[in-house]
Order: sequence, then structure tokens, then C-alpha cells
Amino acid sequence: MEHRKQPSSRAARLFNHLRSTRAAARQAFPSALLKAIQASIAEGEQRHRAQVKLIVEAALSAGAVWRGEGARQRAHELFARYRIWDTEENCGVLVYINLADHKVEIVADRGAARAVTREQWQEVCRTMTAGYARGDYRDSTLAALERLHALLAEAMPRHDGGPDHNELSDKPVVL
Repeated sequence: MEHRKQPSSRAARLFNHLRSTRAAARQAFPSALLKAIQASIAEGEQRHRAQVKLIVEAALSAGAVWRGEGARQRAHELFARYRIWDTEENCGVLVYINLADHKVEIVADRGAARAVTREQWQEVCRTMTAGYARGDYRDSTLAALERLHALLAEAMPRHDGGPDHNELSDKPVVL
């Protein structure tokens, strides 16, 4: 009897990332859902001073997976690449969804990070991941965004006479 070595967790993770395609991301997040997300972000930003960006990524590159890079590291990279930190009140918030790893990460600039607790950010992430586990991308994403906006509206309400310009595009990005 031949004994086969079980694949390493790195190899299994690599396989998950190789089979998670942009087409799968578009299936989970079709254009109608992306429009609903964009509308949710636009409406929510009328209630608070933060600037929210949502990025969905099907998978990391094979090299990134092999080097052991994770969703949190990638979220920080995208936070910088999309200049989410570059807001007037240091209040950019990235919601990053990595489909291959089944992870949701929130990266907040210091203005927003001081206003919302780590546990509250995690609550928003859990709303999404629990829904995604059931295959419910639409309702769980929109519910999580609503909770995110409620937290930000409570912690960073929009001031009368304050800036009323949209510093980051509300349009979600699918990589």
C-alpha cells in the first residue's frame, strides 16, 4: 500500500487561489450587486464623515500565496495603492474581500480607527463571512455596509457646514 503525503496547507491554499477566478468573483458580485453596493456607500457617506471603499479580489497571485502573504497584508497594500489614506480627515475605510481565503478585512485610517473599536470592525466582517458561507453575497454585504455606516454615523457624524465632497469613488472594485 502506497502512503501518499497530505498536501501542505500552503499547497492547499495555493490550489484554492489558483481555482478562484475573476469570473467566480463576478458571479458572486454581479453588476446589479456592485451597483447596490455603490448606492449603499454613497447613501451611507451622507450620514458620516468617513470615506468607504470596497474591494473584492478573487485570489492572490501564486507568488504571494507561496510567500505566505495573507488577506490582511494584501488589504494594507491596497489601502496604500488606492490612496484610501489620502482623505482630509484621515478617515478612509477599506473593506477588502478575498474570496479564495474566505476573508474580509477592514483597514481604517487613524481618524476612523480611533472612532470605531476593533470588536465593532470584526462584527461587520463576521456579518459578511457568515453570509458568504451560506452563499449569500448580496444581503450579507449590504447588511454589513449598513452596520458599518451606522457605526461611523454614531462615531463620526457629518457636521453641518462640513466638507460635502466625495474624496474616494463609491464604486466598488473587483480585482
